[in-house]
Amino acid sequence: MTTNAVGSDEWVGVDDINITGTGGGNTVLSGTGLATPNQVGPGQNSLLTVSVTPGSNPPSSGIAVSTDLTTIGLSPTQQLFDNGTNGDVTAGDNVFSYLVTIPANQTNGSRSFLSTITDAQARSATASIALTVSAPRDPSEHLVMGNPSNATSDVAFPTNYLLAKPQYVMSYHRDRGIANWVSWHLDSTWLGTTPRQDDFRADTSLPAGWYQVQSTDYSGSGFDRGHETPSGDRTSSVPDNSATFFMTNMMPQAPFNNQGPWEELESYCRTLVQQGNELYIIAGGAGIGGTGSNGGVTNTIANGNVTVPAVTWKVIIVLPVGANDVDRVFKTTRTIAVIMPNSQTIGIQTPWRNFRTSIDRVEGLTGFDFFSNVRPQVEHLIERRVDQQ
Repeated sequence: MTTNAVGSDEWVGVDDINITGTGGGNTVLSGTGLATPNQVGPGQNSLLTVSVTPGSNPPSSGIAVSTDLTTIGLSPTQQLFDNGTNGDVTAGDNVFSYLVTIPANQTNGSRSFLSTITDAQARSATASIALTVSAPRDPSEHLVMGNPSNATSDVAFPTNYLLAKPQYVMSYHRDRGIANWVSWHLDSTWLGTTPRQDDFRADTSLPAGWYQVQSTDYSGSGFDRGHETPSGDRTSSVPDNSATFFMTNMMPQAPFNNQGPWEELESYCRTLVQQGNELYIIAGGAGIGGTGSNGGVTNTIANGNVTVPAVTWKVIIVLPVGANDVDRVFKTTRTIAVIMPNSQTIGIQTPWRNFRTSIDRVEGLTGFDFFSNVRPQVEHLIERRVDQQ
């Protein structure tokens, strides 16, 4: 920079400024870190990447990226690669990658990895990669209050087959192509900001030779792919939300049932959680023959592989957050039970409270024994009441 200046010790005047150099452009080296997926359990993989923006004046060469993985018990200087190996997708695109396996001894919690970027021009920069370690939940959490039909994982019982996932547990009926019941625990740890995944798909975990209901099997039927465990009840992570879109977690629901009072009750349950409660919920469909948007009564869809229930039902125990949940169920504990017609005649604006009934009545409808782990004298009292709140 050259200037023409006049003045004294107290005052300097500057004019005719010229800026000279070897060229403009970005002279700073920088990068952005990412983990994909950003929530994994011990023993699972995540692809760590740093997308580097090279310096340009002078141009960067010899770029290298290393990442400190000591927060998961690994190397403090793990090299990331841009050569098509170690998880890197495209060589030479300035996206440096490393496919990391989370050690089995890692506990749940957030982790941050600091990456250091350098080039041969002696420039350096840092980027941070955020990752959450989240071990899969134990499915037994969802059966704390009991197994309503004594479902078993023995394939010799295809109409009462116990199918357990970290997010929920169900009794699956192979011949109806839907669950007899689905049971899940809902508290604040299951709720977050994960968006709805909408990845409806067949459940390949079913025993070999069983028909796997396909994501397209409800198409044109006049019935929604109705969630039993709702998507909105599993928003703490992508895997948890995605699991609600297995077709084993669906039943054919009349749109006015699914999108009306059924959905309203789902939202109400989450409101109860936000008020400091935890819930044990069981849902299902009973009977044969519903009325969807195509009119008339439909008994089955998907070439007979999926039964359309006549009604949908749900039973709920509401507890304040705490421990030893079975022991905290008292005769004053709130319970909610509903039976809703699986029909467009239900009225999409009809309040869910219009369909309240007793748990005893749902047991009579289904033949199941709900909340059987609760002390018998308490169970008898809470199951004969109809909610009035």
